[in-house]
Amino acid sequence: MDVALSLVDRTRTRVGASDATAIGHTLERAVRAEQLGYDRFWVAEHHGVPGVAGSAPAVLLAVLAGRTTTIRLGSAGVMLPHHQPLVVAEQFATLAAVAPGRVDLGVGRSPGFTAPVRRALRQADTDFATDLVELRAHLEGTAEVTAHPRPAAAVPLFVLATGQGLDVAAALGLPVVVGGPLLRAPEEPLDRYRQAFRPSTQAAQPWVAVSLDVLVADTDAQARELLLPEAWAMARARTTGVFPALEPVSAIGPMTPTQQRYVAQTVAAGVAGTPAVVAEQLAELVARTGAAELVASSSTHDRGALAESDAALAELVSAAASPVPG
Repeated sequence: MDVALSLVDRTRTRVGASDATAIGHTLERAVRAEQLGYDRFWVAEHHGVPGVAGSAPAVLLAVLAGRTTTIRLGSAGVMLPHHQPLVVAEQFATLAAVAPGRVDLGVGRSPGFTAPVRRALRQADTDFATDLVELRAHLEGTAEVTAHPRPAAAVPLFVLATGQGLDVAAALGLPVVVGGPLLRAPEEPLDRYRQAFRPSTQAAQPWVAVSLDVLVADTDAQARELLLPEAWAMARARTTGVFPALEPVSAIGPMTPTQQRYVAQTVAAGVAGTPAVVAEQLAELVARTGAAELVASSSTHDRGALAESDAALAELVSAAASPVPG
C-alpha cells in the first residue's frame, strides 16, 4: 500500500491514572511514532469528557514540536464552532514558526459533548463554511486583519468531514479526513467530493485520508480483545451519557443487550487481527476509498499491546513520498 501512515491520539485516560499521566503517554507515543517512521501524529480536541484529557490541540502540539524533529504534527481536529477563526490562525501560525514545515491544521464542526459544555464554550451558531473561508484568509494573509506571526509557508488545512463537510471541502478545494459511519459505504460520498472538487492554492486535486481503529496482534482473537476497552467506553457513553476512562478487559461488563449491540458495532467498524489479516483489510479499504493516507485512531487499555500494535502497523504500510497534498 503506497499510502502515508499516521496516528491520531485523543489522550485517553485510563482507570486509576491521572489526566497528566495520559498527556505523558501521548508525548511518549508521538516520539515512538517518529522513530517508527509514521508520517504524521494527530491530536484531538474534546471538552468536559471524563475519559479524554486532550482538550487543547495547539498547546499539546507545541509540546510535541519540542519533543520531535521530523514527524508532521496535526490537529484532528480543532472544532471551529468553539473558536474565533483569527485565534485559531494565530495559534497555528505560531506553531508553524516553531516547527516550520511540520504543522497541519485539521478542523471540524462537532458540537460540545453536552449542553453544559456547549454553554461553557460560549458555542455560537456559526456557519462552518464561512468560518473556514475566514480561517484560510487569515492563514494566507488575505483577510481584513493580518494574523501574526506570519508563517514562512502556508499551514495546510484539512477538513474532518462527514456529509455536508465533504461538500464544503470540495467547494473550497481542501483535503478531507473521513471516518466513522461514512466508511461503511464511502464510495458515493467520496465520488461526490471528487467530482465537485475545485482546485485551490493548497490542493490541485482531491485528497482523502481515512481514519479508523486499527489494532494488530499475534492472533485475531487478541487483536479483537484490544478493541474492547474503547468499544465498551463508547457503549457506556451512548447508554449513560458518560464517556469513561479506559478499563482493562477483565473489568468490562456486565452489559445490557443495548450495550452489547453498541460494542459489537464498534468492534465491527475497526480493523483488528494478525498482520496478514490487517494488511488485507486495509488494502481493500484503500482500494475502495482511493485514500492517500491511513490514520489509525486506535486506543486500548494495555499500553504495551498498543505500542506493539503501532510497531506492527508501521511495518505493514509503505509511507508515501509526501503525506501533504499540494
